[in-house]
Amino acid sequence: MTGIDTVSTGTDSLPATLTHWAETRGDARALTFVDYSGDPAGLSTALTWRELDARVTAVAAWCQQRARRGDLAAVLVEQSAQYVIAFLGALRAGLVAVPVFEPSPLPGHLSRLAAVLADCDPALVLTTRRQADAVDAFLAEHDLTGPSQIAVDMVPEAVGAEFAPVPLRPDDLAYLQYTSGSTRNPAGVMITHGNVAAAATQTVRAYEGTPGGTVVSWLPLFHDMGLVVGIAAPLMGGLSSTLMDPIAFLTRPVRWLELMAASGAAITVAPNFAYGYTAARTTSEDKAGLRLDEVALFGDGSEPIVPSIVDSFYAEFAECGAKPSMFRQGYGLAEAVLLVSSSPAGEPPKVRTFDRVSLAAGRAVDAAPGASTSTLVSAGQPLDQRVRVVDPDTCTVLPDGYVGEIWTSGPNVCVGYWGKGGEATAESAAVFRAEPRDADGLPVEPYPGTSGWLRTGDLGVHLDGDLFVTGRLKDLIIVDGRNHYPQDVEYTVENAHPAIRRHAVAVFSVSDHHGEYAVVVAERARRVSAEDLDLDEVTAAVRSAVSAEHGLAVWDVVLIEPGELPRTSSGKVRRAACRTRYTEGTFSLGD
Repeated sequence: MTGIDTVSTGTDSLPATLTHWAETRGDARALTFVDYSGDPAGLSTALTWRELDARVTAVAAWCQQRARRGDLAAVLVEQSAQYVIAFLGALRAGLVAVPVFEPSPLPGHLSRLAAVLADCDPALVLTTRRQADAVDAFLAEHDLTGPSQIAVDMVPEAVGAEFAPVPLRPDDLAYLQYTSGSTRNPAGVMITHGNVAAAATQTVRAYEGTPGGTVVSWLPLFHDMGLVVGIAAPLMGGLSSTLMDPIAFLTRPVRWLELMAASGAAITVAPNFAYGYTAARTTSEDKAGLRLDEVALFGDGSEPIVPSIVDSFYAEFAECGAKPSMFRQGYGLAEAVLLVSSSPAGEPPKVRTFDRVSLAAGRAVDAAPGASTSTLVSAGQPLDQRVRVVDPDTCTVLPDGYVGEIWTSGPNVCVGYWGKGGEATAESAAVFRAEPRDADGLPVEPYPGTSGWLRTGDLGVHLDGDLFVTGRLKDLIIVDGRNHYPQDVEYTVENAHPAIRRHAVAVFSVSDHHGEYAVVVAERARRVSAEDLDLDEVTAAVRSAVSAEHGLAVWDVVLIEPGELPRTSSGKVRRAACRTRYTEGTFSLGD
């Protein structure tokens, strides 16, 4: 496999790697941001490796004059080249970056931003001239007026001459990656320079990136996938990064593919939903002249991959040259910086159809004709780390074919959660320093040079050398002693009636003193008006379909307005948040 690693550059941190490329490939393009806000055709701004290095050094020098090594610096910058400069500038100054986002009116963002800043208590807030007033107002409104504020695009480049180099050790804290909150309140994952260097190298190797290649990404840079794919992996591998705003993608998703086509043998990674969304929102006119023949890789690294979404993408863009062999599926999470496993290059997605009842009972058994089935896409093999499937109750490693919790150990696995005493507390130790046992009760050795195993909270099964992710441990629905994976039931619900919006369903359980009950919350399809909606008809159709397919009785069906379903920043449905809103009665019903 081709690629680049930290040995070949002689560096073990992102700032040092940036210096390496500035010295060896200084005039080559390092970063391009395509802005669609003022021109629908897009306005590109590019920086060479030398220019990016100089801008980062200037911001680092400015930060040094206002904070001490180890202080926290929150990045409240709009999606742009300035975000990259701010993040890397904080790291180069020896600060601990906190990649978040500028104040935004999007649902839930302001409250989440306030919670993150209150939790990390930064000494500096890095922003831009464009966002300065909004950031000032936000900080004052939420009584967060302690940190100094720096507009990174106003820092003179000449200030870089005053920079005092900071030696960065692999075990030094680099940044806090706040989780997207799919199952908990935002929690800051503590990522060291060694963690991110290892994870970025793993990503480059997995996707076979080479110096001079291109990565294209619309993912938000404060998100773990967006930060590693858009900043860390290209930097570690010497690839050029072409970025755009998530809103520009959502407004016209074909822009993503147009940038891929223009970049030649480009690499991109996105959550599963993005492929279905792009297929559904791209017109024949959009596809005219679009050629994807030379694209190197479409990566999918989200929660259990829905085969129908993958199929819809390639069916839609086959005429443009897209092929299933371009697709790479993987699995990862913020606590491992990004990837845990990935499928091999040049092969179409590996799909297996299992008996649904057996899978829910904990065994992966190929489905017999006529059986109720669950179709899963392989997440591939581990990337420079050790992965085991473990019984979550006994902590015993399970044999192939048995469903359990996915545990991983490697140099990319982080040290703990911020604000909880890190690895010293019982909670962080239980998650990040777990100790699995083999069938004889003996400890299973972690990856060389590491201590302990990460409990991911995700369920999966090893079979014939592949890892299949089956769902979240906390999302598992247990009713009348039977297990049900929510994504299976959600697929049935979204196909039960045309008034239900595709890929906008959450199924979860609630309990009272009588037991556990299944609840469905679904968005109304946009093509069905609220006036034409027959709620009784939809409810009856959902209950009938779920009962027939899963043997599961649905207690309640709630239809909400399009766009109201709680999601993470990467588009995943937040089932735990849906459960909370349902029990609190705070959904706006679509009536």
